[in-house]
Formats: sequence, structure tokens, C-alpha cells
Amino acid sequence: MSLIPASWADVPLTSLSLLGPLALFALVSSITPGPNNVMLATSGLNFGFRRTIPHLLGVSIGFTLMVFLVGIGLGSVFQQVPSLYTVLKYAGAAYLLYLAWKIANAGEMKDGVSRARPMTFLQAAAFQWVNPKAWVMAVGIIATYTPQASFFANLVIATVVCGLVNLPSVGVWVTFGTALRRVLHKPAAIRAFNVGMALLLVASLYPIALDLLR
Repeated sequence: MSLIPASWADVPLTSLSLLGPLALFALVSSITPGPNNVMLATSGLNFGFRRTIPHLLGVSIGFTLMVFLVGIGLGSVFQQVPSLYTVLKYAGAAYLLYLAWKIANAGEMKDGVSRARPMTFLQAAAFQWVNPKAWVMAVGIIATYTPQASFFANLVIATVVCGLVNLPSVGVWVTFGTALRRVLHKPAAIRAFNVGMALLLVASLYPIALDLLR
């Protein structure tokens, strides 16, 4: 049986109902401080927006491709071992709660190491595969927000949503890097920002909570 539905109308309504939570998760996980955003903010400060565009596109396109490729691999495994999907979904949700706790209690953002030239597109895209936060995000998207029914169609939708949300989210760190870094260096401001993002991250997991209550 093909993973590709005969039409988009064959995608379960419950899958489409996850678009909001998926977009919220993609927004919170993309815009919160992490290795990519620290380096993009630093590059924006040192080299300006135009020279940082290859780095920016490498992060966004590289991560979006990573989501799709990880999903293709996991989709094959889920077909062979359906129970693994359930285990991974709840394990992923638990890890994301831990990530929310880490975000809420994160300290001051540290500057990255200055570079003689901006990171290239290929360098930024390749970095996603060794970035722990990117792996957590990709696995969380596949396991938590991509239903097994009509998996390929849902994977395509999830990949597109992540790409559309990720690019402007990480672009914020390039455009407003200087102002954002000044704000985040104030202890009260960084605390409020991190707690707010952590709460939004927890809120994005409400489909899992509904499953547990059924």
C-alpha cells in the first residue's frame, strides 16, 4: 500500500487539526536561543544581513531537508513496528518537557566565536546534522506532530510548515541581533523571555495531553 494518498482530501481531519500546534512548536523551537541563533545573531552583527543570507538559508533549508529525510527513515520503521511510533511520541513529548524546563532556567546567552568570514550555505546546512537542538526538533516534529495515517502526505505538510515558520524565525536573530542581544543580557528580560517561550513550548504539546485523557 502506497504512503502517498490518492488526493489531499484523503488526509485525515485529525492530521490537519495538528497544523496549529505544529506551527506553534516550530515557532517556539526555532526562535528560542540555540547554537544556530547565536551564530546567526553574531554573524548579523559582524557582517550585516546581506552577507549572512547564505548562512541563514543554509540553516533553514538544511533543517527543513533534515526533517523530511529523518521522517522518511522513521516512516519505514513505523510501518514495520507500529508500537515504536507510540513509544517515540511519548518519549519525545517527555524530552520536550525537559527542554522546556531547560529553556525556562537557561542563563544568559553567550557570544559565539567571531569568524573571519560568514558561514557558507553548505557549512550551515551540514551543521544541522551535528546540532543536538536540530535533532530534538526534527524527531519531535515527526513523532509528535506527524500522524502515522497517510504518513507521507503528513510528512510533506509538516516539512512545508516547518520551512515556512523556520526561515522568518531564525531571520529575526539576524535582523534584530544587536537589539535582541542587549535585551537578553538583562537578567530580568532574559528570564521573562525564556519562561514565556517554555510555557508556549509546553502548550504546543496539548494534543498529547488530550490523548492521555481519552
